[in-house]
Amino acid sequence: MSAQRLGMVVDTKRCVGCHTCAVTCKIENNIGDGVFWNRTMTVGGDSIDSASGTYPNLSKHYITLACQHCENPACTRVCPVGATYKREEDGVVLQDYDKCIGCRMCIAACPYTGVRNFNWEEPQHSIGYDVGDADAPAHQKHTVEKCMMCAHRLARGEEPACILGCLAKARYFGDFNDPQSEVSKLISSRTYKQLQVEDGTNPSVYFLV
Repeated sequence: MSAQRLGMVVDTKRCVGCHTCAVTCKIENNIGDGVFWNRTMTVGGDSIDSASGTYPNLSKHYITLACQHCENPACTRVCPVGATYKREEDGVVLQDYDKCIGCRMCIAACPYTGVRNFNWEEPQHSIGYDVGDADAPAHQKHTVEKCMMCAHRLARGEEPACILGCLAKARYFGDFNDPQSEVSKLISSRTYKQLQVEDGTNPSVYFLV
């Protein structure tokens, strides 16, 4: 077991589907055009921001989807070169672009559709220049990339950018191995769900319901 188990709690009752976490992530990590590591999904109707049901009995909420930083990640078991790996000290699942050979086995093994992206070409930026944190790793052609929980910020003792960018204060970050942490207290006091627990990955992202 890792000394820490860093992860996130998302309060679906507070999330308003503003997509700020997704945009903040994109800017912070200098992610190329057409790619998002974090996406805001509408749980309801057939399209974004649409509700299910018939008026006046409607229902809608949001799920923000990114890498789940699983305690038992399927992706690390299939990578032939160790490019995707779980960091022992805190349980964060990382991607080493320099080692990645572009086989995309991690994408095939991951049960969470769409949380990983493969760069077929050099990442492009429509504004014509790079943005984001200078310490964020540079993107590379023919590599797989995903949310790395802003590892460059963690190295400085800071929280991931999506936590700070959440306007509704619906996102929380901390160590699930610490019973006194805010995230541990939240999941012990509220009803929550994890995504696709039947796959045995034990994701480190919890959704309060």
